[in-house]
Amino acid sequence: MSKLCRCCYREITGEPILHYENMPKAAQFFPTKEEVGREKGVELNLYQCPYCGLVQLLAPPVPYYKDVIRTAGLSTELRKYREAFFQDFVNDYHLQGKKIIEIGAGCGEFLSIMETTGADCYGLEHLECSVEECRKKGLRVYQGFIEGETSEIENAPYDAFFIMNFLEHIPNPSVFLAGLRNNLQDEAVGLVEVPNMDMVLEKLMFSEFISDHLMYFTKQSLRSLLEINGFEVLSCESVWHDYVLSAVVRKRGNIVLDTFHMQLDKITAEIQRFINLHETDRKKVAVWGAGHQALAILALAKLKDKVAFVIDSAPFKQDRFTPGTHIPIVSPAYFGMHQEDVGAVLVMAASYSDEVARIIKTEYKSIAVGILREDGIEIQ
Repeated sequence: MSKLCRCCYREITGEPILHYENMPKAAQFFPTKEEVGREKGVELNLYQCPYCGLVQLLAPPVPYYKDVIRTAGLSTELRKYREAFFQDFVNDYHLQGKKIIEIGAGCGEFLSIMETTGADCYGLEHLECSVEECRKKGLRVYQGFIEGETSEIENAPYDAFFIMNFLEHIPNPSVFLAGLRNNLQDEAVGLVEVPNMDMVLEKLMFSEFISDHLMYFTKQSLRSLLEINGFEVLSCESVWHDYVLSAVVRKRGNIVLDTFHMQLDKITAEIQRFINLHETDRKKVAVWGAGHQALAILALAKLKDKVAFVIDSAPFKQDRFTPGTHIPIVSPAYFGMHQEDVGAVLVMAASYSDEVARIIKTEYKSIAVGILREDGIEIQ
């Protein structure tokens, strides 16, 4: 059997961190009188990924892992807690009238509470009899399961989602979360809850492990799984007497770089004005600095035929040419010998720019100096 982490897919080597024998093979579907003679316990081997930290079983999932089966009812205390908790979630993220879906709705225990918040609620559940039970309650629940990254959920995209103690059952959580993400609006928010492994460790809860739960999340490992699968974790805290980790997430969007082009146009225009101001028939403008930023600006601002040469103090760059723009790179000594050909120097030496500008102004008083800052050219 392959020992690949369920979160980061790195190989897990070494011995399990916990080994139990003759453990229950599942938390549901107990053996009957006829079956009990043939029923056998199973080994549980618990591993921790040395890379992302996730504690997990590497055994196959139970046969019914796609189904949400909640055998315990909601107590009066838990119901009141959930009513307030869900309402705060909806209020905090302005979800009134917005589409929200529960992934793994079971028989609608939590979905029926979310329905009271003013959100437009839906559910997804694999087990047919549970779907029918939800529909008898008037809940809008679709039968299905997120099988892969391209899975489509009816009525998608959704503005929000919630998963209540279901993620820990999923054998391929990254694929599952990727499929969910593809059914969400940009910047959709979500609520993800799992059993709290931090509490298990703190209180030595040695009996907490069962074949149904393939993963045991700490705050750190839950954050890791969610973040590498395209969600920004807005908060993660222990709730309900510390038994549950509750994470609020937002679908991570792409960084928008449209303003980079505006800034490039601004800088290019300033460089051109600087060149026009100081270039004559006899003198041209030089650039000081052949670092990666300077090389990029020379290319992006199309300065190939507008700069006499580039000055740089690194010997391995001298007597060569700038990549792409093919401008000669010379030493400071060469610049000193040919200063009469230079009307101005534009310094692009990043953190060394001020030092370079002082040297030029001290040793070459007749040459104008400008420093290219992030927001434009600063005349010295």
